[in-house]
Amino acid sequence: MLQNLRQLRFLVALADELHFGRAAEACHVTQSTLSSGLKELETTLGVALAERTKRSVTMTPVGLEIVERARVLLADAQDIVDLAARRAGRLRGELRLGVIPTIGPFLFPRCFGRLRLAFPDLRLYLREELTQSLIDGLRAGRLDLIVIALPYEIGDLATAPLFEDGYCLATPRDHPLANLPEAGGSELADRRLLLLDHGHCLQRHALSAFPDVGPGQDDSFAATSLSTLLAMVEEGLGLTLLPQLAIDGGAARGHDVALIPLHGACPRHVVMAWRPASPRAEEFEALAAALAAARADMTGTPKA
Repeated sequence: MLQNLRQLRFLVALADELHFGRAAEACHVTQSTLSSGLKELETTLGVALAERTKRSVTMTPVGLEIVERARVLLADAQDIVDLAARRAGRLRGELRLGVIPTIGPFLFPRCFGRLRLAFPDLRLYLREELTQSLIDGLRAGRLDLIVIALPYEIGDLATAPLFEDGYCLATPRDHPLANLPEAGGSELADRRLLLLDHGHCLQRHALSAFPDVGPGQDDSFAATSLSTLLAMVEEGLGLTLLPQLAIDGGAARGHDVALIPLHGACPRHVVMAWRPASPRAEEFEALAAALAAARADMTGTPKA
């Protein structure tokens, strides 16, 4: 019989990091504590869970199988804690929230004041990752909530809408389009855009902003951040689409570029998502409403 869930958390962290030091840091314990906990777990189960050398850690086949079962068990255990928290009243305690990089730095710094007032007993821990990593972390129980942009395949996850996010066209100051009051699909027809690297959902969302026109991606360059994209545009190396949230959050501040509103572009739909079995759906929806209101306050625009 397993003695506690702590050892399973150690095991999952080791499988994620494949490094004892980083796994210990993720679990907020010393490396010796994590190592001894895993040895006790192996003794209890009677099998080797990981192969250790001076330079690497490799999970054994049975170790990998146990890790996947442990993820489910830990997620279920967290749901029990969440159920108790719900019965205790308002949203409180620790909440691990993941968010994509094209939303997090522009939305959350402007939301914390509102969230502290609405949920004074809540401790929110943010994790910034790409969309698929967030979904995997949510399903594995590593995260409690995620904020992502749709369309994206999310399976049976429960969602609450936050807002729609349109785009502006960012051009160099001396570009022929720079002085237009607004642009549409015809101005983007057959143009090649500077976009984020593969893996960022904003890449596909930008390309589908005008599905009937089909702007393409400039394959000579792919950025990992909106700041890099804007710097490339500023140097006259191309055009890009910038989400309205990023503009309202100050992303273009300090960059000498022209921002032209896009008429008729298909927006991305920003949502909060959680596991469908979570007993705290009502509280999560209250948190989503607070985030949606904070976004509306940034521009005075109506909520989605």
